Amino acid sequence: MSSSLDDWKHWRDDRVVTARAPHGPLALTGTHWLADLRGGVPGVPGRWERQGNCVILTAARHDGLEVDSVALDGPVRLCPDTAPKPSVITHGGRLLVLILREGEYAVRIFDPASQSRAVFAGIDAHPYDEQWTLPARFTPFATPRTVTVPNADGRERGLALAGAVTFTPPPVTGPDGAEGQGAGGQGAGGECTLQVSQAEDGSLSAVFADASSGRGTFRFRFVSLPAPGPDGSTVLDFNRAYLPPCAFADHFICPLPPAGNKLESAVPAGETRILQH
Repeated sequence: MSSSLDDWKHWRDDRVVTARAPHGPLALTGTHWLADLRGGVPGVPGRWERQGNCVILTAARHDGLEVDSVALDGPVRLCPDTAPKPSVITHGGRLLVLILREGEYAVRIFDPASQSRAVFAGIDAHPYDEQWTLPARFTPFATPRTVTVPNADGRERGLALAGAVTFTPPPVTGPDGAEGQGAGGQGAGGECTLQVSQAEDGSLSAVFADASSGRGTFRFRFVSLPAPGPDGSTVLDFNRAYLPPCAFADHFICPLPPAGNKLESAVPAGETRILQH
């Protein structure tokens, strides 16, 4: 058994373990934007108020809220998920996460007793296929750009893009055994491009759709790439194309693919859908 296949199987196991964790993505039961509320988060005690660039949570000891493992009895200033040390807020077995997106605060509620966790039976995926582990080349934009894309919650938000990766997909074999077009619809061996974001550590990520999206697979997927070398070389492993968080719970705000990130043919690799009992 190849080490690549072994690594992929470990990755698949890790994905399932993370998904079904008590406070994993399946546990998300709500994302509540403070701007839409009047100080109270539905189903959660205390008063949540934005004051300038921070959020103050005020509660009495009997409310049962804890912040950083200390029972809350009075006001406390909260640090969002984007801070170096985010506040850890709990209420009973639930985890409350303060998020900050484009200057707006929201409270996410992760409940281990969620229905999604109860019915979860795994993550379906295509079998491992080494021909979908592809050499790729990253070309940075002259100036990084931010494009506006729809998000899973129906709102539009900015998506930062650092450049594009170019790759050549393998021929796609049809049901009759004949080779058809590559993933880009440019003929077998045709070159394709995906726009990508870049993290501080140099790694890349793309949100993309293909001809199977919304049919054989979820409506879009994510894929990560290692930081490119000095010559821009990297690896695009579609075997590790993964479902976005919004496939696990409706309350995530995942960005949809930007214009140009829809591949014309199917990519028969990576995760496809959530399985339920």
